[in-house]
Amino acid sequence: MSRKGTKKAIKKRRLTINGKLAFTGDWIHGGEEISLLEDRLIHLPSTELKLEILFEDEYMAAVYKPAGILVSGNKRHTLENALSSNLSKSKQIDALLKPQPLHRLDYPTTGVLLVGKTANVTMKLKKMFETRKVEKMYHAVTIGNMENYGEITSAIDGKQARSEFILREIISSEKYTALNLVQLIPHTGRRHQLRKHLLEIGNPILGDPVYKLERDKRRGGRLYLHATAVKFDHPITHESIEVVAPFPKKFIKLFPSLGSSR
Repeated sequence: MSRKGTKKAIKKRRLTINGKLAFTGDWIHGGEEISLLEDRLIHLPSTELKLEILFEDEYMAAVYKPAGILVSGNKRHTLENALSSNLSKSKQIDALLKPQPLHRLDYPTTGVLLVGKTANVTMKLKKMFETRKVEKMYHAVTIGNMENYGEITSAIDGKQARSEFILREIISSEKYTALNLVQLIPHTGRRHQLRKHLLEIGNPILGDPVYKLERDKRRGGRLYLHATAVKFDHPITHESIEVVAPFPKKFIKLFPSLGSSR
């Protein structure tokens, strides 16, 4: 759906105008039938990974991202490469050959990941993320005593950033004094925003191997950060959509009350 993609399709002799091969010098006057031919030589890498589907329709999907897998990248074992084998193919005219993740989640983070199945909806949802029309909620387990509520507004990489936290539950810990179940709402989308902001106020996320206190010599284990929910208006049906991901077992082990939310 991009200019670059159109040029590539013409170069590969995959675009036709009224049944005849298209060339970059052809003029469009209106009313022509433009078709994209299937490229049977295209090889889409895939990986055998069973994903939990939280929501799906003709235009988009929401899947559960497990910990320990990249969303995308040049490796074979990525969530992106598992989407085609887990989702039903859209029957829309602008269906993507390969469903596209619409945002990032860090390698160790679990939770809701939105996916575009058509070119139009992919473009619209990405714009909605940019304009903050997709509400995101996370939960984390943090270390040490902290306030019941707060906002962190420190800039990240020279850009404005704002995170809101609400303390939901506390358990005592010999090693950490306290472990906190915290609800998080990022009002901006900077890279590693929640992890950096929580470290800044002295309450890093449990298991974070990078954003931790200087006195903490541990290398870090499993990161206790979970993308709990997303809420938005469907770009085609305009229906209000809220997708919630169940808490992983490691959260429930620390805070058994979370088990009732599965």
